[in-house]
Amino acid sequence: MHRHTKLCVYVNNMLENTVFRNSSKKAFRMCTRLVHNNRRGLAAIRNSIYRQLDKTEDSKSSFIYRSQLRDARRIVVKLGSAVVTREDQSGVALGRLASIVEQLSQLQNEGKEMLMVTSGAVAFGKQKLNAEMRMSMSMRETLSPKEIGYHGIVRPEPRAAAAVGQSGLMALYDVMFSQYGVNIAQVLVTKPDFYNPDSRYNLKSTVLELLGLNIIPIVNTNDTVVPPEIEGANYSETGQVMNIKDNDSLAAHLAAEVKADLLILMSDVDGIYTLPPSQDGARFLYSYCPSLDGNVVFGEKSGVGLGGMESKVRAASWALERGIAVVICNGTDEHALGRIVGGKRIGTFFTDHKSLTVTVETHAVNARKGSRRLQELTGEQRAEMINRLAELLENRKEQILQANAKDLRLAEESGLAGPLISRLSLTPDKLNSLADGLRQIAEASHTVVGRVIKRTKIAEGMELRQLTVPIGVLLVIFESRPDCLPQVAALAISSGNGLLLKGGKEANHTNAYLMKLVEEALSVHGASEAISLVSSREDVGELLQMEDYIDLVIPRGSSQLVKEIQKQSSGIPVLGHSEGVCHVYVDENVDPAMAIRIVKDSKCDYPAACNAMETLLLHRSHLDNNLFVDICNALKKEGVSIYSGPRLHNILTFGPPPAKSMKTEYSGLECAIEIVEGVESAINHINAYGSSHTDVIVTEDESHAQKFLQAVDSACVFHNSSTRFADGYRYGLGAEVGISTTRIHARGPVGVEGLLTTKWVLYGSGNTVADFNAGRMKYAHETLPIES
Repeated sequence: MHRHTKLCVYVNNMLENTVFRNSSKKAFRMCTRLVHNNRRGLAAIRNSIYRQLDKTEDSKSSFIYRSQLRDARRIVVKLGSAVVTREDQSGVALGRLASIVEQLSQLQNEGKEMLMVTSGAVAFGKQKLNAEMRMSMSMRETLSPKEIGYHGIVRPEPRAAAAVGQSGLMALYDVMFSQYGVNIAQVLVTKPDFYNPDSRYNLKSTVLELLGLNIIPIVNTNDTVVPPEIEGANYSETGQVMNIKDNDSLAAHLAAEVKADLLILMSDVDGIYTLPPSQDGARFLYSYCPSLDGNVVFGEKSGVGLGGMESKVRAASWALERGIAVVICNGTDEHALGRIVGGKRIGTFFTDHKSLTVTVETHAVNARKGSRRLQELTGEQRAEMINRLAELLENRKEQILQANAKDLRLAEESGLAGPLISRLSLTPDKLNSLADGLRQIAEASHTVVGRVIKRTKIAEGMELRQLTVPIGVLLVIFESRPDCLPQVAALAISSGNGLLLKGGKEANHTNAYLMKLVEEALSVHGASEAISLVSSREDVGELLQMEDYIDLVIPRGSSQLVKEIQKQSSGIPVLGHSEGVCHVYVDENVDPAMAIRIVKDSKCDYPAACNAMETLLLHRSHLDNNLFVDICNALKKEGVSIYSGPRLHNILTFGPPPAKSMKTEYSGLECAIEIVEGVESAINHINAYGSSHTDVIVTEDESHAQKFLQAVDSACVFHNSSTRFADGYRYGLGAEVGISTTRIHARGPVGVEGLLTTKWVLYGSGNTVADFNAGRMKYAHETLPIES
């Protein structure tokens, strides 16, 4: 049969195969017509088939964030020579290999489909041949001394070493995997197996069959033969076929063939650096977008293996274009494989998130640079930017409200809860109050950074000063309330901190427009990079692992949000509050009218706020007068649902239903009422069930008030005033970045002062410690007055 006719039959057979049932039959029939009509030859027909084989329905990776890697089902893991081989290249690194096999087996037993591309056959063969040579050294020296290498160790040709090592390496893998009940199969390939349609079809079918049988295919190039080039195959013409030069490109091809979700390239490098790691100024990239990060300089490849970092990036980018998520990592790191699949920040993650103009990591780096730029400015210049932002809030009021109206409409259509819609809503009055608060912050900005808080005369000619400085870079996450964005931005500008913001998705339109105003205000003095808005919760997950760039995380929202951020944060301090379980205690000796006003305001002014009252504590005596009934009636009139604490429930035969817990934050028109015996009992209840947020005593007894204020262990403790005063604006701070119930440097509403730390500056005159040790100078340690 004529060779062209044979190819036509072959193409038609492929069309009937189930593997290609979803492919375009039209393209294959076009190839057949080319054979009969144009007689272009086998190479042209082959390239047409290649294009069809490599065509994918969706080339965009479904995984654009690390956290999504937990959902990867089919995973290709490539073990580079530097991972499999000992550092001295004398053999296989058994301990390291055993750890990787354990992680692979665990993932396989969890239901993942794992594939391996492994190096190491040559190293294993060399080790075996060297051992054999040492055993018969004297005989071989006598017969053929020229065959002996340096220091008496044989230097076998790589192909021969591969032939010896392939069976041994597979036997080693078989023993290791069998300990975990996992079966493996060896698949040896050569370059033509990916270019020849027959071989390519057989390879893919075999691998998929093995995966279906819950067997891990271990793929390696057949290094014992020299793979010939395919005559007439024009790889660049197709744009789809990548020349297989090393195991990185082999792994990329395999991942594309089996439509893997994730490709992990393991070598002896951590990932991608902006410069070779040994050079000064090299910065590690935890995420890499090939279309954005084009200014990376690669170093030389390692002493083992065929590929270097540049070849890894080329293979990874090729796989990414075909919808496969890729991570390049250091295979010598313990548990690296399991942590990558768990979404942890290990290695360099490749992303094709085209909606980003810069990567999340670049945002963090820019925030650090922007913070230093803000510190260089004077207090007056920082105040000028804040005042400009206040003006923009007033002048662009109409545009802000239009953006907010879009968010409100979408929120109502999605069924967002009423309290959250209330937080989301902006009004002209809210914007006016917001602008006034920003001007308060601007007024205080003149002396915030660089303020001397302590002066000490160390000795003659030596003065020590303690100065206020910014913390560095803040990550603030807030829910629903878009007015938080300009408030927090103004606080960051005033304190000289870089800032990364993440708002709730329900306020996307409003936040995006407000961020434009912030950037416009920052541009007044060239500090636009200092503040950025990140777009998704997955971005936050990335940032929470960037302890090199982020100095403090401030979640501002529900207790669930705070707990989630605290759980995800990797070594970065988190400043925030958990539940806002706030109490009002009405003592025995009170003005009834004042007590009712305070209770009503604490609960009903803004029930969704974290500083709203959740539990009312009443002195027992108020059950015998009208105050208990009057308070209940006042709350019910406002639509408040009342629940009784355990003691109240036992006292009343017919009363409010019992509260499920005395630690509940209702965040709505609901509250619990409990009876206590006196101020001591109230203090004990609050310290046991409260969240250290805000607690109030209403009393005319000054001694009781003082005892309460001193003994209640909360960030905010009030006498005869509503819990709702726990707020940065009401404290005169201009605004707050959040409310903290933690024990670190700031508690309660955190304004500018809470975003500062200190540094020590010593002014000397040629002093040395030796002068003091020898008695030529003496310490004074004299406190000096602080100049205004």
